[in-house]
Amino acid sequence: MARVVCFGELLLRMSAPGRERLLQSPQLEVRIGGAEANVGVSLAYFGHQVAAVSTVADNALGEAASGELRRHGLDTTAVRKVPGRMGLYFLAPGAIHRPAEVLYDRAGSAFALAPADAYDWPALLDGADWLHLSGVTPALGANTAATALAAARAARRAGVKVSFDGNFRPKLWEVWKGDAKAILSELMAEADLLFADYRDMGVVLGGQYPQAAALARVEAAAADAFAAFPHLKWMACTIREPRNVDAHALSGVLVGRDAGTALAPQEEVGPIVDRIGGGDAFAAGVLHGLVKGWMPEKTIRFGLAAGCLKHSIPGDFNLVSEADVEALVGEGRFDVKR
Repeated sequence: MARVVCFGELLLRMSAPGRERLLQSPQLEVRIGGAEANVGVSLAYFGHQVAAVSTVADNALGEAASGELRRHGLDTTAVRKVPGRMGLYFLAPGAIHRPAEVLYDRAGSAFALAPADAYDWPALLDGADWLHLSGVTPALGANTAATALAAARAARRAGVKVSFDGNFRPKLWEVWKGDAKAILSELMAEADLLFADYRDMGVVLGGQYPQAAALARVEAAAADAFAAFPHLKWMACTIREPRNVDAHALSGVLVGRDAGTALAPQEEVGPIVDRIGGGDAFAAGVLHGLVKGWMPEKTIRFGLAAGCLKHSIPGDFNLVSEADVEALVGEGRFDVKR
């Protein structure tokens, strides 16, 4: 097992109950989330030592967020508490033909305002095997973009492997007119493992991928990524085919610089309980397989199974063990557990 450091913002998720639209009735359900925290919780359930690095508001909301991570086995020693506010996002779940909608309220949060020198990366990465980052963090503003890049470069200098999820969020980049192409390119250049697809590579590298098949587009994008980023060893993504809001088909692709392409066959997922965090669950599953030294085929099947299971669990976190995921990959997966 590995020691993994996850850096990113902890958020309060405010969801409309059931399938309601936001404030259709005067109530909201509150959960804790955040892209990097989602990955960290999954990895902790898989048995890894996970440390969260973040900044939260020094109030009851910040304590609730860090306390939730501790409840799921994460080390929160490096979660700073400062005066300020928590980042929020509001979720209106979709249904049938009405897609889900996310509204962000993250500007000026304690995390977004933390200066890059607030984190002592050599100390925070001491003894770590992996650092996990996502493109959500640099999308929040100049401070967080500089911090994410400092973390990735410190990890590279220390011999700590870097896992990076592109997570392109145009709404966040537009708020501060950030140069997503340049900043994401710098971060991807430090990555050993990249979670991205042809759309991400189109944004970052300007590539055009007109191939008819999605798999061919992913492989072409991976070839461009390996050519552009010499440190990169692996690129992984899911291929999602929505049937409607409540039912999707998912497959998984893992491309290695020296290992070719491994494909996890398509799984039908639905009716979906909660898809938020599904990509993070997939990322954690793939990282888990690589840490354990599994063959690419087993790794991508495990990653896809983890991502599929997340669609059955309310909230942002994928609260399943390695055995739970293995059961989905294996036989008799729909039998009642007795």
